[in-house]
Amino acid sequence: MLVQAILKSKATDGVVTVASTATISEASKILADKRIGTVVVSDDGGETAAGILSERDIVRELAASGSGCLNQPVKSYMTQNLVTATRQTTVEDIMSRMTEGRFRHMPVVEDGKLVGIVTLGDVVKAQLSELAMEKDALEGMIMGH
Repeated sequence: MLVQAILKSKATDGVVTVASTATISEASKILADKRIGTVVVSDDGGETAAGILSERDIVRELAASGSGCLNQPVKSYMTQNLVTATRQTTVEDIMSRMTEGRFRHMPVVEDGKLVGIVTLGDVVKAQLSELAMEKDALEGMIMGH
């Protein structure tokens, strides 16, 4: 299965982004309001990805430096070296890269443009769907259908 299949199955209004100049407090509010774990950092309204900021990034900084970090800009704590996928990346490749890198969100970028985001939950859902289809096909073969 390819990333493009996951993106097609997602009911979404696009990727939630935040400017690198937004404060950690503002980014936290977006995460809470949208009930998501990560925002892509983009200074051009979501056209390109400059970085990514997760709940984990925020919690680690809160633990390290206290609540003062909430007034700091996102660019101070975002991950800048993005690990990305394309629409043609396989689910197996994404699972492997997420596991090795210990992260749960991967931006999908093509020709330098942000086209989506895939989460570990999306990958698990896709894998379960694929397994269910295989199970049904095997049961059908066994039953002679």
